[in-house]
Amino acid sequence: MVRVSNPPENPFASGDADKPISEPIRHHAISARVPERVARGVYSTGQLVLDGPKEFVIDFLQGLTRPFQINARVVMTPSTMSEFVNALTQNLENYTRTFGNPPPLPIPQPHQRPTIQEIYDNYKLPDELMSGSYSNQVLIGHSATEFFFDFITGFYPTPAISARVYIPAAVVPRFLTTIKTCVEQYRKRFGDHALRDPQPPRTDERPEEPGNPPRPPENPPSTFG
Repeated sequence: MVRVSNPPENPFASGDADKPISEPIRHHAISARVPERVARGVYSTGQLVLDGPKEFVIDFLQGLTRPFQINARVVMTPSTMSEFVNALTQNLENYTRTFGNPPPLPIPQPHQRPTIQEIYDNYKLPDELMSGSYSNQVLIGHSATEFFFDFITGFYPTPAISARVYIPAAVVPRFLTTIKTCVEQYRKRFGDHALRDPQPPRTDERPEEPGNPPRPPENPPSTFG
């Protein structure tokens, strides 16, 4: 829903100049602008997931060549992260039906597991990525060897891709396990309600009286690829 203040000097003002203009917004889930700076995408060999009471942060790591660095940082609400888990689960099932199971990765030895601090000591986080890229929708696709993720900000008037990431197919099952575990731990700490979108208070409440037009429907939930 978009609301525009409507003072008398507003050129779109009507007779009800003291009331806001309200109309429903409809997005096409898979239609998004691709800014030039993210069009080529980045490659990720590992992922690190952080969470707080209000958001999840996914850092996409590149550890093939030096300097090791974080290629993308994506920020999601808990409800979007929960939907992302479901969408990636479905996409991995589709991949498996078409190409079979991804090749397994070697299991890291316990003594080889670095701490979180050691990871951030060794992987450079560029200044321009520190605040991350917000996403409330994700488009997922795959080939026989890679998965791609278009993280989208579905804002009016033009949804746009905020980050584009490629991951080897062999890495995806471990990535899915990681985010599933993070969401489950979050649920245990904060409850199921924290993974649902909060309902904002209405600012255009009016009594249901004869003559009042019906309220427009709420926007549909975000759709994941």
